Amino acid sequence: MRFDLKVPFAEKDDAKKLGARWDAASKLWYVVDKADMAPFAKWNPTPRDASTPSAAAPAKRPAAKVEMESAGVLCIGSKYVESPRVCDCLPWDVCDKCRATALSV
Repeated sequence: MRFDLKVPFAEKDDAKKLGARWDAASKLWYVVDKADMAPFAKWNPTPRDASTPSAAAPAKRPAAKVEMESAGVLCIGSKYVESPRVCDCLPWDVCDKCRATALSV
C-alpha cells in the first residue's frame, strides 16, 4: 500500500535513505509496503496526536499580512473585488484615462 509523506526539502536525503521515493508527477515523497512506518512518522501529512502544535491550532498569519489586508492593499479569496475597467489599455500599461485608478508602484 502506498503512503504519502510530507517531507521538507531540507530532510529529503534522510527520507531517501530510509527508503522513501519521489513522485515527480504529484511532487511528493511516498513509501510503498513498509512493515515498520515508525521512521516515517514525523513526515505523516495528517498527524494523529492532537497535542502537537501543528494539529492543535492553525498557524497564525504574519502581522504584516494582516496589516496589509486591513489597509486594502492585499485582497485574498472572498475579500477580492474586481475593479471595473475604465479603458481598453493593457493592465500593466497606464494611460491618462486610467491613471487615477492604477496602483502606485
